[in-house]
Amino acid sequence: MNHLTKLACVGLLAACAALLSSQAPASGQPEESGQEDRLPSGKSQREEILKAEHKQSLKDAERLSELAQSLKSELEKNDWSVVSVSSIQKTEEIARLAKRIGDRLRGR
Repeated sequence: MNHLTKLACVGLLAACAALLSSQAPASGQPEESGQEDRLPSGKSQREEILKAEHKQSLKDAERLSELAQSLKSELEKNDWSVVSVSSIQKTEEIARLAKRIGDRLRGR
């Protein structure tokens, strides 16, 4: 590639980047119009949703902690060559809870 071709490629990339940055956000969320939805009580709907998600994440984290402690106790009691169905179920629930909390924190 000669110097002019490289320069043209860089210019094309810069134009694409400028075009993409001028479009609406790619997060799937609408742009803020300066007015947010309000509940009949006058509170911000978004703020109330975030509070409820935070409260649910705390409950899920508590359950996650309980499951992890229970799993640890089971594993300590059992022989290294024996894995109980209960232990496997607990690991699956731990994974589900962790994913749910992570998704909530990422805003999905």
